[in-house]
Amino acid sequence: MTAGMLLPVALLGLATGVLTGPRWPRLWVGLMLAGSAAAALAAATVLAGGADWEWRSAFPLAGEPVHLRLDGLSAFFLVLLAVIGGAGAAYAHGYWSGEEQRTIGARGRLWWSGLVLSLALVLVLSNGLHFLIAWELFAVCAFFLILLDKQRPEVRAAGWLYLASSHAATLALFAFFALLASRTGSWELGPMRTGGARDAELAPLLWLALFGFGLKAGLFPLHVWLPSAHASAPSHVSAMLSGVALKIGVYGLMRFSGWLPVPTGLGWTLAGLGAVSALLGVAFSLAQNDSKRLLAYCSVENVGIIAVGLGFALVAAGQGDAPWGRLVLAGALLHVWNHGLFKSLLFFGAGSVLHATGTREMSRLGGLWRPMPWTAGLFALGAAAISGLPPLNGFVSEWLVYLGLFESATGRGAAAGAAVPAIIFLAVSGALALATFVKAGAMIFSGAPRSPAAEHAHESGPWMLGSMVVLAAGCVIVALAPGALFPAVARAAGAWNPAWGAPAAPVPLFTLGAVNAALAALFVVAAAWLWRRALGNGLRRGLTWDCGYAAPTARMQYTSGSFAGIAAGWFFWVLRMERKSLKPRGTFPGAARRVERVPETVLEHVIGPASEAILRVSTAVRRLQHGHLQSYILYLLGGVVALGLLVLVGGAR
Repeated sequence: MTAGMLLPVALLGLATGVLTGPRWPRLWVGLMLAGSAAAALAAATVLAGGADWEWRSAFPLAGEPVHLRLDGLSAFFLVLLAVIGGAGAAYAHGYWSGEEQRTIGARGRLWWSGLVLSLALVLVLSNGLHFLIAWELFAVCAFFLILLDKQRPEVRAAGWLYLASSHAATLALFAFFALLASRTGSWELGPMRTGGARDAELAPLLWLALFGFGLKAGLFPLHVWLPSAHASAPSHVSAMLSGVALKIGVYGLMRFSGWLPVPTGLGWTLAGLGAVSALLGVAFSLAQNDSKRLLAYCSVENVGIIAVGLGFALVAAGQGDAPWGRLVLAGALLHVWNHGLFKSLLFFGAGSVLHATGTREMSRLGGLWRPMPWTAGLFALGAAAISGLPPLNGFVSEWLVYLGLFESATGRGAAAGAAVPAIIFLAVSGALALATFVKAGAMIFSGAPRSPAAEHAHESGPWMLGSMVVLAAGCVIVALAPGALFPAVARAAGAWNPAWGAPAAPVPLFTLGAVNAALAALFVVAAAWLWRRALGNGLRRGLTWDCGYAAPTARMQYTSGSFAGIAAGWFFWVLRMERKSLKPRGTFPGAARRVERVPETVLEHVIGPASEAILRVSTAVRRLQHGHLQSYILYLLGGVVALGLLVLVGGAR
């Protein structure tokens, strides 16, 4: 079957899910899985070498004919959407299975189908006006998904912050598409480089695109909506927002930097924003005690890695097809898939823990490895992958980015000077990411339970675990067969820059795949040998290491803050931690307490005060309008007098 036959089936299945979701959960799951499978097959057909697919309607919609286009770049992102969309629907079937979740689940299934459908439309629509409509539908569906548990004030605040940020992005994109249409004379989208005078007219528009898509992608400091939205949404919605929705911002940047002339400096700006996002995103992540906020900030870091790759690819393309540019672009593209897979796996794992214990606070968890072995094992795999450890997929894509940057650093020119600090930033962020997930794994799954909820936790059901196994398998497949998957990456790169679409994979990529396979086999054999040896010696279960205490309590264990205290202290200048303490006093001291909070620095110390100042000024101006005619006449008189004085003072000129 061709992409032209499969894609309409996929869109029809997803659209039918909107209607069936509220009342028929099992039928809804079947439709979502069928629609996702059809979308994945359609995209795979194009990525495997099939022809691009285009379709124009004979009828107008909002005055414009509908134009759908599935090429290598849109197919690359559509595969990720199909995998996460299908796995998330199956996960939701288990997550919302309880009686208390019936009402939330009905609304959630409706908005989930709408979200997946609108995201698919954003990827395949090739008309600026229709792109904006689908973009707005995607923002609204995500808003209602975040607000599913709207009884809690923090959820409502997160939803409104997300909506305000989304509309700031939409305003920038509306200006971008409107100016683009006015200068080209059409809303139709496609390659627009001519090499003539029009290039100079179109190139500055990409700065608007950088703001709009960068805000949606969560680049620092435009990420302010991301931590609270991801923490407040249901866990599979958080996975979709982090694994796919952020990538739609990346898709927009790649799509239009491939179609439009690129202004000088865009690549440098994007690479700089990416390096800062990678470093500061993981610094904020390390300081969190909320497991989902930790994962949300880590998304800022990973989007930063992708932005570094895309930024340097733009620089390389501007310098005349530098070979290292192909490597960093391939690394950025592959990291889009990888981050989508392991971040969704981690959010599913955090949701499984939340489902079992009712809390996201890591300091109230602990000891979950025994009651939740599958969740713990799959979370550990995702944590190793996101930390960039071999033999998993995060290492493969980051290695490609590093390879390109090292080749750039050995050359000449400005790119060589910029590659070295970028390498340092990425290396430091990688080390901090490893520390972050050692802390998360230890606080959630190791030690002794720190609350009754953790003590009575239970493993998740087959729908939730099955979805996690699918995502974990995706991580392993990319890690073991990067050379076999490279033609898909090359097809996407070719859609971005036709000169960079050679399907031949770099030779070291096959070597890396073989090394990863050997390491994985070694780990499996070692684990099997240790397990067999333990059984042969008589396996006994006992207390977790208790540091020699005869009667250990949860209060003796490390807290989340103490675990990351030193590393978080290095970034005190941006974290700006708020601490409150009640110190023990007297010969027989009473209770003592120490509470630390990590604020969202940009939101609370920059945007918040600026908004408050604007509000005060607007309130003062509004007081001038009070309905008193005498006062208005006085304003007019004052204005006339002021103008007269200006004329008198400037009359001598």
